[in-house]
Amino acid sequence: MPASIPTPQEALNQLIDGNARFISGLALHHNQDSGRRMEVAKEQHPFAAILSCSDSRVPPEIIFDQGIGDLYVVRTAGGLADDLALGSLEYAVDRLGVRLIVALGHQGCGTVMDAIRFGNAPGHIDRLVKLIRPAVEKVMNKPGELIDNAIRANSELVVEFLKNSQPLLSRIIKESKLQIVSARYDLVSGKVTFYP
Repeated sequence: MPASIPTPQEALNQLIDGNARFISGLALHHNQDSGRRMEVAKEQHPFAAILSCSDSRVPPEIIFDQGIGDLYVVRTAGGLADDLALGSLEYAVDRLGVRLIVALGHQGCGTVMDAIRFGNAPGHIDRLVKLIRPAVEKVMNKPGELIDNAIRANSELVVEFLKNSQPLLSRIIKESKLQIVSARYDLVSGKVTFYP
């Protein structure tokens, strides 16, 4: 573990600052050289974990202006958390000392759109659609755009799943050592909005 592990708020501030640099075109692209590779070759100390969609337009390290070893990233279609994703995030928290997890949804998520349009889908895509359907049903007939509401609801349901997972994450949250938040990435502006 590093000498100083950032608090959840400090980690969140680093993400917010990095996203502001990315949006403004003033990204630092730090921690991306051979020196950084050598520094983290023997061990890693990411300051945050990001659970995001696998969408190729949503690369967490780039949109938060971070480098090698800064973020622990888990990506699944729709940003869903199954047992494998949960185990990966538990590893980040329990073994690496991460104190912030962000469930990152994004504008125009194709998996969420499929959950809105189709009752089922071919192959294992159907499992993804079925996992997102509760988010769609939660916001059906609410004011606003259904897709945007469903994307936010999906991220919020993922956060609730993570917060209630036993035994690790829920215990560490109760000890006030972990914060889990949801957020949304705008494909056009590049802005990440964090939800309370």
